[in-house]
Amino acid sequence: MNTDVNAFKAHIEAGYTFKKDFIILGTAMLNGEPVPSTHVKVPLKTLNRHGLIAGATGTGKTKTLQVIAEQLSCKGIPCLLMDLKGDLSGLAQPGSNNDHIVWRQGQIGVEYHPEPMPVELLTISDEPGARLRATASEFGPVLLAKILDLNDTQEGILSIVFKYCDDNKMPLLDLDDLKATLQYAIGEGKEEFTKEYGHISASSVGTIQRKIIAIEQQGADRFFGERSFDIQDLIRTRDGKGVISIIRLTDIQDKPKLFSTFMLSLLAEVYATLGEQGDDDKPRLCIFIDEAHLVFDEASNALLDQIEAIVKLIRSKGVGLYFCTQNPTDIPDAVLSQLGMKVQHALRAFTAKDRKAITKTAENYPISDFYKTDQVLTSLGIGEAFITALNEKGIPTPLAATLLQAPKTRMDILSDSEMKQLVKQSDIAEKYNEEIDRESAAEMLQERIEKAQEEEHQEELKRQREEGKREVTRSGSSRKKDKSWVEKASQNTMVRQVGRTVFRELARGLLGVLGVKR
Repeated sequence: MNTDVNAFKAHIEAGYTFKKDFIILGTAMLNGEPVPSTHVKVPLKTLNRHGLIAGATGTGKTKTLQVIAEQLSCKGIPCLLMDLKGDLSGLAQPGSNNDHIVWRQGQIGVEYHPEPMPVELLTISDEPGARLRATASEFGPVLLAKILDLNDTQEGILSIVFKYCDDNKMPLLDLDDLKATLQYAIGEGKEEFTKEYGHISASSVGTIQRKIIAIEQQGADRFFGERSFDIQDLIRTRDGKGVISIIRLTDIQDKPKLFSTFMLSLLAEVYATLGEQGDDDKPRLCIFIDEAHLVFDEASNALLDQIEAIVKLIRSKGVGLYFCTQNPTDIPDAVLSQLGMKVQHALRAFTAKDRKAITKTAENYPISDFYKTDQVLTSLGIGEAFITALNEKGIPTPLAATLLQAPKTRMDILSDSEMKQLVKQSDIAEKYNEEIDRESAAEMLQERIEKAQEEEHQEELKRQREEGKREVTRSGSSRKKDKSWVEKASQNTMVRQVGRTVFRELARGLLGVLGVKR
């Protein structure tokens, strides 16, 4: 390895010289020592080419994320941070100085000025902040099918349900609406669905409903609904600084399905909402996904394909995605290959498997004449990392072991009172925390069922009345027939009696005549 400091400094300066604006992450290191004022930089122009922040627990990943978010905010670039550990809220308060920070910043050649950043707290659970919601209609059948890991037949049924609700102007707002429509399709509305859309299998509907219940149990029912979050509220500036939106996710660490559902829906909404930007001088938004392995561990192949497609396409909207995780192997190769900037903190080689992972990780970085990458990866200290990015021409910058800047903001969480005050000062919390429960598919279908039942009841009453009338008519007719028969019978009896009387009188008269003659 080349250990010439002057040659190394010239190598770094040549590789990290840019014509347009950039952020400074730190100063380059050689032989374990910082080379003062040899800045490792990233041009704003290529920050929409995505990135990776990786490293073992306790090596400084979160502080690196904090530094990058600060730098972007100061350049007027809004950020969205997914905070699963709860330690990023300190961005809203200024940091504090100490001897170590003074030494670090002196080596880097950048003065330390503690200052707060404009922060907006968001939540999809019980954490304080503006509520993030989306309707089932906004998800759409394709994305929802991938999240639920449905097969082609089940996805087709879901598409029919969405089509039915669109045709009948029934809003699908939450999961209750979706479940109610599925049940209606195989129950009271079976004939209607079969006539309009074809037969729907009850067993397939049952499978879909079970999978909906599974994500409900992880809290997804709180995410679906109104008021839908407007993506434009993520792209704001305040006093010239980009607003840093922090989604507090500390209470869903054990709910990976909910996290991946939320994350993918958000990326899809960002992609669908924002217009094409092309290669601008800086991104319009950067999204940082902490504990990214939670997204990929539980993801189906279809979901992974969807994530890969979004990662490839979303940069054209001026959006950069940054995945934070312990090991680069947590990220699928298809996604990893799309990440232009890589910040690799130390890895620990405790087992043979760890050593193999380190060797594989080293192969993801540019070859360097100044480092044995696999060896340096295990010897980096806290707040140190290997860095490579893309220059303005899209070419990887030289690999540099870097002493990173210290955050300007608090390296700790906010207190409960500070968070409440932050939410109270929010421009958007009141709007999104309002509870809205307008009539949607579930209520409309219930009204339709009740109306059909009432109509059926009225028809039954009408039928019973008609049957009663016919019974009365039949009874009257029978009595008339009985009376006619009695009358006829009586009349016949009288005739016979009269006949017998006449005959008797005639007989008597004849006998009397005969008796006289005798």
